[in-house]
Amino acid sequence: MSIDSTTFKGQPAVRLRAADGAQAVVLLHGAHIVSWTTPNGVERMFLSERAQYGNGESVRGGVPVVFPQFNQRGPLARHGFARSRGWRLAQQASAAGDALAVFALGDDEATRALWPHPFGLELTVRIAGERMDIELDVENTGDAPFSFMAALHTYLRVGDIGTVQLLGLQGAQYLDFTRDVTLTDQDDALRIYGETDRIYFGMDRPLRLRDGRNAVDITIQEFRDVVVWNPGRERSAQLQDMTPDGYRNMLCVEAALIEPAQALAPGESWTGLQSLTATTL
Repeated sequence: MSIDSTTFKGQPAVRLRAADGAQAVVLLHGAHIVSWTTPNGVERMFLSERAQYGNGESVRGGVPVVFPQFNQRGPLARHGFARSRGWRLAQQASAAGDALAVFALGDDEATRALWPHPFGLELTVRIAGERMDIELDVENTGDAPFSFMAALHTYLRVGDIGTVQLLGLQGAQYLDFTRDVTLTDQDDALRIYGETDRIYFGMDRPLRLRDGRNAVDITIQEFRDVVVWNPGRERSAQLQDMTPDGYRNMLCVEAALIEPAQALAPGESWTGLQSLTATTL
């Protein structure tokens, strides 16, 4: 078990190693998880070959932290500023075979110029065995209330997007951004046939991403929504930080807090959790 400082693509990072060989790499830039490998050495995160790093960039892949705005639902830059800020390693621990690291971000002059609220964020990453837990804590450290949105924009690696299935969404209401309509999912499993961009609301159920004989089980706590995104072939070819065929090997399944935005009174905090467990079927 160890937690060590390292570099990744020239950026300062932290590597977590659990006793059983599970590993994760987290950039200090954005507290961005860029790698998660289970004890068998299989990489579970998708990371674009053209991802850009540092200098205020947001990395295409891994787990970007979305805060305090989702997408363009507000006056800030898309998905807010947390994913493009420098965080610090605030705590590390290894016990009972687990490896755990806590990353922290607070307000400063630059963030208050964009969003005039004092806040504290902590992202806790814990790995062991086939499981990774990602916990986001938001605290209102000021003297006035504020509201925020948040998401863990998780890019999961898949063998071929044309054959994967996302189970557990049947009966859930969702907003389809590609058609700007709200619908109810009627299918036993979501299959990806092209560009997919959906927000599923009021999600309180486990999901399973099935990829042949491999699967990732996904559970969330306190995050109320789930975002499912794949750019499809045409959109992938238009993204500068994505290869034209990059869409074939990823699916974003994001724990999110979008509608309604979460209100916090002074001194209050909110904590959400996303747990990912790899399994063989």
